[in-house]
Amino acid sequence: MPFDGLVMAAVRSELEAKLTGGRIERVYQPDKVELVLLVHKPGARQKLLLSANARNARVHLTKSTRENPTSPPLFCMVLRKHLEGGRIIGFEQAGLERVLVVRVDSRDELGQPSEKHLICEIMGKHSNIILKDNSNGVVIDGIKRYSHSVSRYREILPGRQYLSPPSQHKLNPLTLDEDKFRQACLALPLETKLPELLQKSFDGLSIVTCREIVSRAGLQADDLLDHCGDHELRSLWKAFYGVLAPANQGQFTPCIITGKRGEPLEFAALDLHHTGQKSEGGEMNSLLDVFFSSRETMEKLDREKNSVSSLLNKEIARLEKKLNLYAGSLEEATGNERLRLYGELLTANLYRLQKGPEEVTLENYFEETCPAVTIPLGPHLTPSENAQVYFKKYVKSKNTRAALEVRTGLALDELDYLEGVKIALDHAAVLQDLAEVKQELADQGYIKQSTLKHKKDKKAVPAHQHFTYRSTDGFQILVGKNNKQNDYLTMRMAREEDIWLHAKDIPGAHVIIRSAGKEVPLTTLTEAAGLAAYFSKGRSAGSVPVDYTFKKHVRKPKGAKPGRVIYDHQKTIMAAPDEEAALRTGIETFGGEP
Repeated sequence: MPFDGLVMAAVRSELEAKLTGGRIERVYQPDKVELVLLVHKPGARQKLLLSANARNARVHLTKSTRENPTSPPLFCMVLRKHLEGGRIIGFEQAGLERVLVVRVDSRDELGQPSEKHLICEIMGKHSNIILKDNSNGVVIDGIKRYSHSVSRYREILPGRQYLSPPSQHKLNPLTLDEDKFRQACLALPLETKLPELLQKSFDGLSIVTCREIVSRAGLQADDLLDHCGDHELRSLWKAFYGVLAPANQGQFTPCIITGKRGEPLEFAALDLHHTGQKSEGGEMNSLLDVFFSSRETMEKLDREKNSVSSLLNKEIARLEKKLNLYAGSLEEATGNERLRLYGELLTANLYRLQKGPEEVTLENYFEETCPAVTIPLGPHLTPSENAQVYFKKYVKSKNTRAALEVRTGLALDELDYLEGVKIALDHAAVLQDLAEVKQELADQGYIKQSTLKHKKDKKAVPAHQHFTYRSTDGFQILVGKNNKQNDYLTMRMAREEDIWLHAKDIPGAHVIIRSAGKEVPLTTLTEAAGLAAYFSKGRSAGSVPVDYTFKKHVRKPKGAKPGRVIYDHQKTIMAAPDEEAALRTGIETFGGEP
């Protein structure tokens, strides 16, 4: 995910065409290290995002909407004072450095023309956004302030002279010829790998861009400089020049690399053929907006999933502890039949027992060999009273065991339910999936309703966005992503003759094969079973037993938790979790009854 000098150059080229001459109408600071400039040109308003985030530092146009604080931060107020109403007169980038200067024609306190520079430095954790007065080179303010106690090289404080970031002593690749290129390459140790050689020698090239250049040269990323002769260096120069020459003319071929699920993985200012993965082209600014919007959404999803996962783990640990205590108590209560036996034997032998002994040995006539049984007695009690004590202990132990068995069953049901919710949480791919899981937990009392959005807001969000597949035989297969969707698919969407599938005896998704009144072939049944196995707790296993039956044999008990059903007339098929098929999903929204 490199925002390198080539990407910056592509962004600058597009910004020059779109924003030069535009007026800055408003400045916002939605985040501690992030700015949005609302720029107006005749016929269009565009938002320029500048971020000094350590992980996501960047500059590009954006269409996303960000929530702003009720009170603007100090730096935002400074920018509003100096930039609002100003006109953008150009963008500057020295070579392929990751520093973009936004030149703004504005006014000073006396109303006189004064050029200001908004400087965005993309340097990882050292990224910064700085406002400078161009007339004297003095820093007006920075989104990150620091003194010499933090950096011995320079200070970013109001009133200090602005210094550019320290040089990395790399060559500008836009001004090289082949001889200088060779000299720079041969100056490094012979054991240097070729992509690292390019990155260490030349400015503005990320390791991904360098691997692409090496690949275009017909070489391998693991090749060492020591293995390169004149032919290899010549090929490397041609590939290098083939990438940099168009960039020097402002010509770029931006692309974004996507994963199996269509999620953005990488971006660059040139086609990345060496990755062998699917790529999409477009404008650099648009691709960056898509990439980082997706990344921020996934980071938010991961944060919230981790929060819910911690809650579930805590509840599961509580139940497991409770079950261990129940198991110990049940073990203690297993002697209740012995207590009844003592009472029966004492009652049968009352005629020959006396008050006073501490124990008595009697024949156990309930067994064929009549073994002797020694029974402890209370010497202060009569034989009849001793018998009643044992009968009372027996009844109490029996009742305790029955209560413990009920509580154990309830705890096991709750544990099974939470394990199912955890599976749904693992499969939550978008924020709406997570919102449904959180709402379910709130409905069940695990999360406070006050921590969620108001209930009336839920109606505005489409629900039941389950997974939809098409089998090899053309049958539609539906998979619920959480318990609410499971209930909806099984109890409302599925018809009586549809096939219902679920992983046997473990938490998992409800899977429906829409039979449309036809006989479902074994191929479709096997594919659906593979999905049921994948979307279950057994997804990491090599083979999972999957039950299937007609939907008419599936019922939901009164008062059962979401997703819980009972079924009969089932058959079982062994299926391997099918991840490849699971990744080929297309989401289809169903808003009403089938």
